[in-house]
Amino acid sequence: MVMTNWLAQLRERRWGVATGVVLLALLSYVSVTERVYAADGIEEPKSIRKTCGVCPEGYATTGRTNAPELCKDGDPVLVQCVPVGGNMLSVCGSCPEGYSEVGRSNVPSRCGSVDGGLVSQCQLQQMGSSLPDPSQGGVRCPPDCGSTAAPGQGASPPPPKFRPSPESK
Repeated sequence: MVMTNWLAQLRERRWGVATGVVLLALLSYVSVTERVYAADGIEEPKSIRKTCGVCPEGYATTGRTNAPELCKDGDPVLVQCVPVGGNMLSVCGSCPEGYSEVGRSNVPSRCGSVDGGLVSQCQLQQMGSSLPDPSQGGVRCPPDCGSTAAPGQGASPPPPKFRPSPESK
């Protein structure tokens, strides 16, 4: 009994250490990448990222966790950030500017205690900018769907109404 309990605790510690190492490696990679882009004067491509404190301009917070072992300077909160601009976002707190809320729920395990753990489902208000422009060769369907089968005809012929009788040997 004691040996089994000890092994379970050892496994939990290993998972905790492994998770910490993976998070540390991820944060180190992000930090080095930011320095390389800043040194070369290249604008960094926007992608999902994790950082301590708050998300930078142009990003929305999609997750928060208290991580004082990783975030040692200042705010001990590790946040996950996604670039703003997608049609649908699921963010902690209220929706960013240009988005309207289409749903909400409380998920403190994902968003912490800020706003009571509120997770907002947000949709881009001006979706037209993400759709193809018909004057630039885009096609709107309908009515410009090309040639289609007559209604009720489908793509393949209908099955026979009666099954043929089995052939006798």
